[in-house]
Amino acid sequence: MNIKEKMKPAFRKLEGGLFSSVEKADVGDALSDLQKRGVALMSWADPFAPDPSIPQIVLDKAIEVIKSGFPAHYMMPIGSLDLRKAVADRLNRKYGITVDPARNIIINPGSDIGLMFAMTPFIGDGDEVLVHDPSYPSNFLNAELLGGVTVKVPTYEEDNYHLRIEEYEKRLTPKTKMVLISSPNNPTGTAYTRKELEELSAFIVKNDLICVSDQAFEDTVFPEHEMVNIATLPGMWERTLTVCSVSKGMGLSGFRVGWIFGDDVIMDVLHGAAVNIQGATSTMAQMAVLPAMENDDFIQDYIVKYDNRRKYAYDVFNSTPGVSMKMPEAGFYSWINISKLGNSSEIVKYLAQEALVNCNDGKYYGEQGNGHLRLIHGAFWNDEDCFAAIDRMGAALKKLAISNGIS
Repeated sequence: MNIKEKMKPAFRKLEGGLFSSVEKADVGDALSDLQKRGVALMSWADPFAPDPSIPQIVLDKAIEVIKSGFPAHYMMPIGSLDLRKAVADRLNRKYGITVDPARNIIINPGSDIGLMFAMTPFIGDGDEVLVHDPSYPSNFLNAELLGGVTVKVPTYEEDNYHLRIEEYEKRLTPKTKMVLISSPNNPTGTAYTRKELEELSAFIVKNDLICVSDQAFEDTVFPEHEMVNIATLPGMWERTLTVCSVSKGMGLSGFRVGWIFGDDVIMDVLHGAAVNIQGATSTMAQMAVLPAMENDDFIQDYIVKYDNRRKYAYDVFNSTPGVSMKMPEAGFYSWINISKLGNSSEIVKYLAQEALVNCNDGKYYGEQGNGHLRLIHGAFWNDEDCFAAIDRMGAALKKLAISNGIS
């Protein structure tokens, strides 16, 4: 008996590394094996990993609440009301949005489950979801796991991967149900402008679509760019679910705290299904991150680090023969074009061996990702460790270029 034949089609093709070699950074134990070899893991979008980086206000609160003994107990699956109030206040400060914490917010165990949860009430057999390409790999897979169809909408390097609304228009069909956007974009570091999001919003409203906005990196936009929340644009509030997290901007990936906010008509359904789909978020983590919601000034120190590192990476890779990258507008990752040097999968393996650096193969981020690498230059607490790894990559890629006759 082939038990997989009894599974849904989208699940049959998944592999978790138990019976085959899996290259994806978030599947199997491959990264542990690399780490044992002394390879720098710059493929996890986990700020400053593997170094200690908990803000003092969060560390103090975590110790306090653990000592109280209360974290041994559940919170409600929709999340702590105190935390939802803090999220509501932060939304007001950040975007000028006024929401009711009891009606418009739900706490999740991280934004990955939040993204799937946001899509689940809407996507079923044959429903089409428009997803810009490149994008976060889960944004392509989630619709298929729900029985839907992912329709990739290309964005282009010459535009620094900003949106072309005509690419959405030509892919619209009667089965189109949703637009899923990663804003800012992971992996390209693109911060979408108000104008292009207004055009996308008009398209969504005109065609009566749902929008899910993955804003995991909303706190990492550099000062020369604007972070625009698509839910604030005309006609979008009642049809948008926004998914956020403490993982990226606050550097608290291991705490597994995220949230969704949206119109109460949709949120009523999410509240009703929370216990069945996501369960309760860690009580300790919810209580510990509360001070960070109330005072997130420490993020600005992180932005300074990311700014220095994006510029360092930009200079190194753009001075390496056969290699180029755009200046990131947000995030703590570099999106590097190595297409002139060869196959991206082979180059990932080469860099792990030659430079002792592990980065992501761009092919997992969509068809436009072929020939690219995603490097988490936000890894490590000390800048020197990051710069040393980038230098090793630059030297290894230069060596490869010379061997290919590129100078």
